[in-house]
Amino acid sequence: MSSLISPMQNQLLAALPLAEFEPLAADLQLVPMRLGETLYEPGEPMQQAYFPTTAIVSLRYITESGASAETASVGNEGVVGIPLFLGGDSTPGSAVVQTAGHAYRLKGSLLKQQFNRAGALRRLLLRYVQALMAQTLQIAACNRHHSVEQQLCRWLLLTLDRSPSNNLVLTQELVASLLGVRREGISEAAGNLKRAGCISYRRGHIAVLDRSGLEVRACECYAVIHQELNRPLSDMNAPAGR
Repeated sequence: MSSLISPMQNQLLAALPLAEFEPLAADLQLVPMRLGETLYEPGEPMQQAYFPTTAIVSLRYITESGASAETASVGNEGVVGIPLFLGGDSTPGSAVVQTAGHAYRLKGSLLKQQFNRAGALRRLLLRYVQALMAQTLQIAACNRHHSVEQQLCRWLLLTLDRSPSNNLVLTQELVASLLGVRREGISEAAGNLKRAGCISYRRGHIAVLDRSGLEVRACECYAVIHQELNRPLSDMNAPAGR
């Protein structure tokens, strides 16, 4: 499995000029990302950055009562650990693996060192931070103003964009906790999508049957987030021969 995975599957790493990728390459460590694995907890010092290839990581905020909601998610378009190069070493949220897969791990000190050289990596990471902030703002508005069914469609579409398959390994309980809604609301919304022929599901799995149907039922937030997540790479020329 690991032989089929390359750092080039992460869009940020793939967009780096060869001269900036090579100093990082020897220190990139391929690691498995297990479903439910916590990469960091609120307030704890962060030591590592993660560049997902096939995994998806959920950034969450947990209240004092134990309730949680997803503020953003990171797939192969980004990096987990932005406080490392923005001047901090911790965050009030947590990062939990939402979809199992792989990522490349890099020591935070090395990432910060390369970031401070003010080259293409710095420009690319700052553009990604802007995209991540836009995602967080859009999700906050979506969770406040749009129906649970629209939120579920948005979330499924963003997950599909980062997954190699239409078959997603997850439970309705997990989705409810990520969206910060009651499980009954997710059950009702999933039932509506199933009757419309958009999805099928069994415990622990959701299969998307009609992506276009999800897109019709989603609010505008999916298109906005999708566009913002692709913006960091829009004007970065991929190095030739890689």
